[in-house]
Amino acid sequence: MLDELASTVSEMRDSITEVRDGVDGLRVTAQALLQVAAQNQRRMDLFEEEIELIKQRQAENDERFNVLLEEVRYLIRGNQGD
Repeated sequence: MLDELASTVSEMRDSITEVRDGVDGLRVTAQALLQVAAQNQRRMDLFEEEIELIKQRQAENDERFNVLLEEVRYLIRGNQGD
């Protein structure tokens, strides 16, 4: 009976060790995934900043174009009146 109990305790100890190893592996995997997610978030933030800069530059270029277009129209109207 004591041998059976000792065997059962030994098996339980082995099972607990396996579970601990599995939990440790999951912890390492979870940490790696969190690092990847953080890196991706930083990339997305930079990408969004770049998009905003591009939109801002485009708006500035559109405004410049509209000013030039108005000047050309003004000049055309002036030449047609002559």
